[in-house]
Amino acid sequence: MPVVPAGLARVLTMSRTASKCDMRDVREALDAHGLASSVAHGPTKAFIGVDGVPGVPDTLSAPPVVHEVIRIDSPYPLVSAENGHRSSVRAGNAVLGPDTFTFIAGPCAIESPDQAWAAWDAATEAGATMLRGDIYKHRTSPYSFQGLGASGLELLAERRRCSPLPLVAEVLEPQHVAALADVVDVLRVGSRNMQNCALLRACAESGKPVMLKRGLTATIEEWLLAAEYVADAGSLDIILCERGIRTFDASTRNTLDLTAVPFVQQRSHLPVVVDPSHASGLRSLVAPLALAAVAAGADGVMVDVHPHPHNARCDGPQALLPTEVVQLGHALDGLARRMGRTSVRGVDTSADRAGA
Repeated sequence: MPVVPAGLARVLTMSRTASKCDMRDVREALDAHGLASSVAHGPTKAFIGVDGVPGVPDTLSAPPVVHEVIRIDSPYPLVSAENGHRSSVRAGNAVLGPDTFTFIAGPCAIESPDQAWAAWDAATEAGATMLRGDIYKHRTSPYSFQGLGASGLELLAERRRCSPLPLVAEVLEPQHVAALADVVDVLRVGSRNMQNCALLRACAESGKPVMLKRGLTATIEEWLLAAEYVADAGSLDIILCERGIRTFDASTRNTLDLTAVPFVQQRSHLPVVVDPSHASGLRSLVAPLALAAVAAGADGVMVDVHPHPHNARCDGPQALLPTEVVQLGHALDGLARRMGRTSVRGVDTSADRAGA
């Protein structure tokens, strides 16, 4: 029998019919050979990651419940592109992946019901596939607006009840994960928390897809290793988000690294979206950067919307006006289709909220 080379990671793709008992039996067999393993679940299949140990016979392809054994020489084997074709992530009724284009829009921070609904209504008119809206904000200054906190949970729950469009919101601490996961479809880990391992694991264990923003000064490998923490904790429903990195140039809030989009797609099977709002910090740059992201191959774009950005309590200078997000939505839809993507424009069939 062939011998497993030292330090060579392997991923076992389980058959679609494999049960929890089958997976337990495989892991027990691996353990008997001294092989450490971890389980990650994708949208349709499960995977078992295995650490190679010298001198152990490679008999892993024998069980019928194992569809394929993939050898991967990568520091992030579960999210590596060597682990198969590029994947899609389902969030509510939306699918984000290589064949579609996903437009995410809404308020950066929810300040009031009127502000949030006005932004969401504009995003819906713009054809957004998903809505954003944060009640927890990680701010540089302790005196800045930190979000509505737990009092905003019911507002998110109401929007979710009234609309078919899935919601994505940021989570800051592990103790907030369970409550937020009850009212949103995607949990987002912000750039400042990219390497917060406890939070990454808690999000993975919630059963909800995780959107992982790139850290302010993170290399691409560090970003993918952070995603590996989520995968190692049991979930491959991961969306990577490029939101700009900090450089020497202070002309814009950050420097949008569009190189990262195709580069990451060559090294990982995970979908990648771009946030031009936080990358630039300037309203006038959001539309051109969003269009550039689509041209670079991004699987989605996420932007901030505010009905009165001059009065915003958080990131007003980068928020699009309702009319601007509608114009951008139409432009993104046309470009995405020309790029060969299925741009599924969202349709909000919600009842009037006053009567909901």
